[in-house]
Amino acid sequence: MPRVMIARSFDGPEVLEQVDEPTREPGAGEVTISVLAVGVNPADAKLLNGVWGRNPARLPLHPGSEVSGVVTAVGPDAVGPAGAIAVGDEVIGYRVSGGYAEEITVAAASVLPKPESLGWEEAAGLLLTGVTAFHLLEATGVAAGDTVIVHGGAGSVGFAAVQLAKLRGARVIATASERNHGLLEAFGAEPVVYGDGLVDRLRALLPDGADVALDTAGTDEALDASAALVADPARIATIAGFQRAGEIGAKRLGGGPGADPGNELRMAARLQLVDLAGRGELTVRVARTYPLAEAAAALAFVAEGHPGGKVILLP
Repeated sequence: MPRVMIARSFDGPEVLEQVDEPTREPGAGEVTISVLAVGVNPADAKLLNGVWGRNPARLPLHPGSEVSGVVTAVGPDAVGPAGAIAVGDEVIGYRVSGGYAEEITVAAASVLPKPESLGWEEAAGLLLTGVTAFHLLEATGVAAGDTVIVHGGAGSVGFAAVQLAKLRGARVIATASERNHGLLEAFGAEPVVYGDGLVDRLRALLPDGADVALDTAGTDEALDASAALVADPARIATIAGFQRAGEIGAKRLGGGPGADPGNELRMAARLQLVDLAGRGELTVRVARTYPLAEAAAALAFVAEGHPGGKVILLP
């Protein structure tokens, strides 16, 4: 039977264990995927830590929301966002449940074709960060000619936001540690070191201020600098610093208290993001891979805060 990682309690990633579980046969509008790569995300740890509730009826927990792999079985009417799905198709699954597994049965609506040019690891790490970055740009109306500050520009979401903003014709200023400045410059951004004096460094580059600020860091420093440089708080958005964002009138996006989850917008963006990645216009950096059985170690690495790209499990 396929191997699956589960948690029998809400006690964090360290209680994950590997078990053998039969894969459910696909029903109407479902497909089964032989999983070749799995994206590891902070949201997985939040699930395991009970951040979104500790209802014992949900146990055992099956983390993992994004995968890539090959379709091995299809149910009736297995039609995804790009059309009918067939056995043998190479696919990306997002948003799914229980992706930390060798095999998974999911709704066809969550399954998109994997571009031939995209590796399994990159494909598994594309969509969660991609749709989050897309939501940031849409919520603030990023357009050609805008000057955009991206806080945390070398993180997975920030790096996607940098690329998407450049594709829209914006000038991008990205905060990051100095070791990542070369990377950001290579993708068309102007890097700035975060830390003490950030507002002064940003003002030196932007004497007239900026049009938009996208915060993926969640620090008071990032949001205070955004408020100092961007005149319209409706064009400041964060996915992490919800308390300070509320105080300055910025938009809060994602799964936090008072935030706009943007589910419909994010799901509608998937095909566009897959197309951009397939054409080489949107790059996914993979920082490290782990065997499926080492999922807890992978989550611990992500929790350190600066993985340098996506972390991927390989079943």
